[in-house]
Formats: sequence, C-alpha cells, structure tokens
Amino acid sequence: MFKEFKEFLQKYGVIGLAIAVIIGGKLNLLVTSLVNDLLTPLILQPALQAAGLDNINKLQISGIFYGKVLSALIEFTLVAFMIFIFSKKLLKEEAATQK
Repeated sequence: MFKEFKEFLQKYGVIGLAIAVIIGGKLNLLVTSLVNDLLTPLILQPALQAAGLDNINKLQISGIFYGKVLSALIEFTLVAFMIFIFSKKLLKEEAATQK
C-alpha cells in the first residue's frame, strides 16, 4: 500500500506541486510587501497625500473603493512580471544546457 502511494506521488508530481504552492504563497507575501511597504510609500504617497488619503485602499468614488482594485492590479502586475523574468531566465538556462 505504501509503495503504491509513493508511486502515485512520483507519477503525478505531487511533491513538486506542493513545493510550487509553498513558494507561490511566499512569493505572494513578498509582492504584497513590495507593493504596500515599498512601492506605495515611494511612488504613490505623493499622489495619495494630494488626495488627502493615507492608504491606497481608501480611494473611492461614490462609495466604490477602486483603490482596492488598483492595489490588486499593481500586485498582479508585479507578480506576473516577476514570474515572466524568472521563467525567461530559467528557460534560457534550460535551453543552454540542452544544446
């Protein structure tokens, strides 16, 4: 029974998937911190101060909090860009080793 379970894990790459999920979760924490603790204070803070706000999530028009959407969009863009750079570098190295 244990041998079948071990084969199942190997056949379907469950261990690799689990590792990817853990790394993805930590990447999410990193990007959230980059947006909230670095990008917002450095780049967006002057615009927020001009609008009389201290947090991007408080941006709203007629009760619609578009600041949360804007924050999520910035975070998504950063994650996608980081994954693009990482995969480009990884695929380039993989192609070089296959030659």
